[in-house]
Amino acid sequence: MNDFFNQMDFVDDIIHWGKEDYWATPIEFLGTRGGDCEDFTIAKYFSLRELGVPDEKLRLVYVKALTLDQHHMVLAYYHKPTAIPVLLDNLDKTLKPANKRRDLLPIYSFNAKNLWLSKEKGRGVLVGGSSRLSLWTDLNSRLTTFN
Repeated sequence: MNDFFNQMDFVDDIIHWGKEDYWATPIEFLGTRGGDCEDFTIAKYFSLRELGVPDEKLRLVYVKALTLDQHHMVLAYYHKPTAIPVLLDNLDKTLKPANKRRDLLPIYSFNAKNLWLSKEKGRGVLVGGSSRLSLWTDLNSRLTTFN
């Protein structure tokens, strides 16, 4: 599944959507065969949810990609709550545990329900609901129009 989505083209939001920042639905991402890092991550997240992976095992993680000196998003999968997550990424296409990705600095993470600020080690500090993220709320409202 990671390999499937990583075949899509990387396209900056301003070029692709005419907006500085836009989080595409998986249908928009697949229909246009491209998007930016958030779009790759969102498509992977919703696909795993559809395949039955519980939300508590997944986090969309906003990071700083240190080698590129820019913000980036990856998907973290926790096979158990205390495990080091495996990261699904469109930059480094190989599945790797988070502790092997020294090129990424976590800033915050979220899933369908919660939002966490990252701390040096561990899963972060819960700071509220993911509805605090306006782009996430906008994405979810567009998703409900398809159902």
